[in-house]
Amino acid sequence: MKILFSIQGTGNGHLSRARDVYPELIKYGEVDVLISGIQADVDFPYPVTYRKYGMSFIFGSRGGVDIIKTAQKLRLPQLIKDIRQLPVQNYDLVVNDFEPVTAWACKIKGVPCIALSHQSAVMNANAPKPKFGHLAGKIVLKYYAPHTAAYGFHFKKYDENIFTPVIRKQVRDIQPTNEGHYTVYLPAYDDAALMKHLSHFSDAKWEIFSKHNKQEIVKDKIHIRPINNDAFIDSMAKSAGVLCGAGFEGPAEAMQLGKKVLAIPMLAQYEQQCNAAALEDMGVPVIKTLSEKYYPQIQNWLSNGKIVEVNYEDNIATVVKKLMQEHAPEHRFVFQKELAATS
Repeated sequence: MKILFSIQGTGNGHLSRARDVYPELIKYGEVDVLISGIQADVDFPYPVTYRKYGMSFIFGSRGGVDIIKTAQKLRLPQLIKDIRQLPVQNYDLVVNDFEPVTAWACKIKGVPCIALSHQSAVMNANAPKPKFGHLAGKIVLKYYAPHTAAYGFHFKKYDENIFTPVIRKQVRDIQPTNEGHYTVYLPAYDDAALMKHLSHFSDAKWEIFSKHNKQEIVKDKIHIRPINNDAFIDSMAKSAGVLCGAGFEGPAEAMQLGKKVLAIPMLAQYEQQCNAAALEDMGVPVIKTLSEKYYPQIQNWLSNGKIVEVNYEDNIATVVKKLMQEHAPEHRFVFQKELAATS
């Protein structure tokens, strides 16, 4: 069986999860990988058949997406060409983690596209939503990468086809400690803003992982480091807590490591606003922006923040098997035989 596995390359969560999904997919057939996007800092240690420019959202410096730079970076003619030319019809199964080139190629050519993503869980009617909706954000989430069936990951199992987060083996295998510093990953804020605000908390030691700087900077108790997957995991595992955006993999892995978390969702980013609602339901503190207005909440988190305990099982093999059972025809007979043998 030929499988196309397409991965969104904006942000790091998709590629981080894909590192564990790919070894499960290759158990069922020959897998070609497509990655699109220009904003990832995590590598993918397996063969990549297609690399596409895609359609990326560019992080800003004040807490949100930089709309102007996002528009400037958009290459619409290239996107249309890539969609038209991608041979999705040559595959027996297309599995998609919120990647638009493959999703729209499938839609145009009438090929089933199976979503295996966090975003498909966020869109589920049973998943938490913010009190105030963002119509544009909802539209983007719905139409960015259309699919014909969905298997989603979220902080809790809100529905039948929603599963708990994929925690990378690299994170599961590490033994967490507490060396007293706080790990920071807020890519929508530039280094100047982070240093300005975090230096206010002079008793805290901060390790900031920056998308905006390729050099290490140390000033007083603030250490700015370029993004590096291994270094970030090591810092997080040794931290007293994690200050991060309301993404998905980052907060999930921090909680799995037994760290207290403070989340700041990106401004006007509907998916992160939904994640923030889910985190708040679990007891994770959330503030709207990194600003003086929220200094008391940050200080309270530093002094009195509590760990939200989770124990996410290693379920990726089960999820992929269920997907194959329901969408890979040549495997259905095998699964039916297994079911009959155990009944």
